[in-house]
Formats: sequence, C-alpha cells, structure tokens
Amino acid sequence: MDLNLGAILAGMGFGDILDIVLMSFVIYNFLGYIRDSRAAQLTKGLALLVAAFFITDIAHLYTVNWVLGKVMNIGLIALVVVFQPELRRALEYLGKNKFLHRANMDREAINGLVEQIGAAVGYFASIKEGALIVIERDIAVNDVAGNGTIIDARLSQELLENLFYVGSPLHDGAVVIRRDRIYAAGCVLPLTENTNLGKDLGTRHRAGIGISEVTDAIVIIVSEETGIISMAQEGKLSRFLDVRTVEKTLLNYYMTKLPKENDYSMKSILENIWRRNDEPEQNA
Repeated sequence: MDLNLGAILAGMGFGDILDIVLMSFVIYNFLGYIRDSRAAQLTKGLALLVAAFFITDIAHLYTVNWVLGKVMNIGLIALVVVFQPELRRALEYLGKNKFLHRANMDREAINGLVEQIGAAVGYFASIKEGALIVIERDIAVNDVAGNGTIIDARLSQELLENLFYVGSPLHDGAVVIRRDRIYAAGCVLPLTENTNLGKDLGTRHRAGIGISEVTDAIVIIVSEETGIISMAQEGKLSRFLDVRTVEKTLLNYYMTKLPKENDYSMKSILENIWRRNDEPEQNA
C-alpha cells in the first residue's frame, strides 16, 4: 500500500498534532528520566526480554515463547517493586504544592540565611566536624523529620554548630531546614541503594544521596575524616566543593522562590494568603 504523505498531513487536524506533540514530550522526558536514574540497566534488560519474546514468536519457538510470556507477566509486578523509589518520587513530583513551601523572605533575608549556612559549613570543614544538612524543597520530608527531634527554631550559624557539636546528643543525625528555620535534628535518613559508589564514601554520604533520590532536597555533607564538602541532588553527589559554591547553589534555589513583582495571578494571591497565615507561627 502506497502511503501518500501529503494526504496524511492534509487529513491531520489540530487535535492530532497536539496528540503527537504531547506523546513525544512524555516519551522524551520518560527516556531522559530513565537514562539519568539507576533504572537504566534494568530497562535495557526489559527491552531485550521483550525483543526475545517477539523473535521467538516469529521463529515459532513455542515453548521458549510461552516461558518468556509468563516471565513478562510476573515481571510487570516485579517492576513495580524494583522501581518503587522512582515511582514514588515521580508521583510526589506530580502532586507537590510548590507555593506551600515558598520561603517567606526578601532578598536581604535570603542573603543572610545563605551566609549563615555557608559560615557553618565552612566552620565544619575547617575543624573536620561531620555534618549532614537537608534543605527541604518542594517535596516534604516529614517522614524523615518525624524520626528526629523537632526543633522549629530560626536558623543561625551558632545553632547549627551546636547541633553538630560532637558532645551534642543530636550530632550523629541529619538537620532538616524548612524555609528559613531549622525544623528537626538528629534525623535518620534512608541509605542509597546505589552499589556503584566508591568505598571511601561512608554512611553520612550514602544517607545524603539516599534522601536526594526519593525527594528533591538539597543535601550538604561535610566529612568528619577529611573535612571535604559535598552536595547531593537528585541522587547525584558533587564532591570537593568550597563554601562559595555551596552558597551559590542555595542562592539559586531561594531566589527562585521569591514572588515576582506585579504578579496578580490567582496563584500569587493564594501564596500571599498562605504567607500571611503562616507568619504568626514563624515568630515563635
């Protein structure tokens, strides 16, 4: 059958074009997500299994084809279990409410906050004192905060240093920062399941990577053995950083949370209402 490209294009409406564009966007982003995650190798194995299923069907290898078909049926259930962290993160990303976590600060307050965190991180690195700081973004880390001690105090360099002081009962756990406050301390984080990490990375680094795999948090890690500063985001670890790089990353995050000037959209109005309602508890 000869296909007339002109006739096909002439028969396409706006809905057809939109359908193709949306599906292309979804497939492109799905493949990009798989490529950047630990599921890449599993996806390759699944693709080979599907290819083998169709090849055995064409070649009339009935027994092998039947076995592969049963394996694929069971594999669908296994995939849900194997990809549980990725599926959870994707669903949380779709359902998150960004405006609920917007920092109620102006530029001057943001600069002061970042300077406080940077100064504390620099201090930890200089004396080789271990630290693990989780900066909550759009996905809440209530489960992690709940297993620690709720602090809910205004963030300061001095408080961070006291919490990670070796003599402090909370120094072994992680500190969770929510907006401009230290929300919890002494928190236990989930360890990464990535087996490709170097043997020189200890529990603190693996925990930092682990929480960044299941949430969109920014995690700052200071090694107590070497004083090396690292940051984990989206399951990826950046090492051998200086304080300036840490501050720049935090500034980029907090500045994107500032409301735009002359924004009278419904979303902006709701955000302003939320911030006004949230102010009394922030003064505690």
